[in-house]
Parts: sequence; structure tokens; C-alpha cells
Amino acid sequence: MILELADIRIHAGQQAEFDIAIQRGLDEVITKATGFCGYKVNKGIESPERYVLMIFWETLENHTIDFRESPAFLEWRAIVGPYFASPPLVEHFTLLGKSL
Repeated sequence: MILELADIRIHAGQQAEFDIAIQRGLDEVITKATGFCGYKVNKGIESPERYVLMIFWETLENHTIDFRESPAFLEWRAIVGPYFASPPLVEHFTLLGKSL
């Protein structure tokens, strides 16, 4: 499983609207993508315009090719993109260890 981590910064004062938009985008677009396994989204306390989005994919290619090169990516960006203060920093990770 691959973790996509997106560090998102939005325009100040748009948190309430973005909260609705990101949930809509996740529910309507991301959850239907090939290889999608789950997600978590957290919003900043000290930095209220910062969000950390974690999406779990079966393979790296499910995100980088199947999703990013599909019309669904444009649909996702149309929903959440207008709120971005700058392009999100996106990186991918593999699991090294865990404790629950």
C-alpha cells in the first residue's frame, strides 16, 4: 500500500467552504478511483489554513497514472483547487512500521 501525503495551504478565511469542498471531492471523486484504499484529512490548529490529506492507494501507479492522468483528476481539482493559496506539496510513502 502507498500513502500519498498532500500538504495543502488554502486562502485565509475560506476554511468553512474548503471543509465542505474537500469532503465533497473525496466522496464524489477520490473514493471512486482505481486502487483507492482509504483516506484521512486533518486540519491545522495552529495554522487553520493548513490541511494534511492522506490517501492510501494499492500502488503508486494508481495515483500517478490511473488517477492523475484521468478526467477525474480535473474534476477533483475543479472542486478543491480554487481554495489553494499555493500548489499542494505531494509526496508518496511506503509503510516502515506501525502501532495502533
